[in-house]
Amino acid sequence: MKEVFLITGNKGKLLAAQRVFSKYNIQVKQIKKDYPEIQAKSSLEIARFTVLEAIKEFKVPVIREDHSLFIHALDGFPGPYTNYFDKTMPVKTLIKILSLFEDRSAHMELAAVLALPSGKIYDFVYQVPLKISKNIKGNERNWDKVLMLSSDTRTFSESEEDARLEVWTKNYEEIAKLLSTDKK
Repeated sequence: MKEVFLITGNKGKLLAAQRVFSKYNIQVKQIKKDYPEIQAKSSLEIARFTVLEAIKEFKVPVIREDHSLFIHALDGFPGPYTNYFDKTMPVKTLIKILSLFEDRSAHMELAAVLALPSGKIYDFVYQVPLKISKNIKGNERNWDKVLMLSSDTRTFSESEEDARLEVWTKNYEEIAKLLSTDKK
């Protein structure tokens, strides 16, 4: 059985990856090490930096995925700084700022990088269209109380993660396909 190592402390990301990779007979193991999260203009740069650090140390196939939220009315803010602002800016403050705008659209950029011991690096990036509720709904995680898929009426906080799993696992699916056809 092939193995791939995912750099994450997020239990949800690990479970999602394991579900996808198991379909391809690839075992996912976790690297639960804190690498410095660089400040960069894109999630792809952040993920790439981390896998390049990890591959030097572990010399195994390594994946790192990073997400960024781009709020269109705010010219793409917070972008790759999403995690910081989600932790430090209360959702009520975000709602107050967005009350100045009609546009409630946003998108999440999901970027993953696969590094192989052979030196090959593969990038995977896609966007998930979102909208932002005018009302706070649900009890989980700060901004998850207002973020929702553009086609949904429930916030992330109100819905089960499994209900939208296929949306968040596209990078893992592409990586699994690549690894399952790789002969080495």
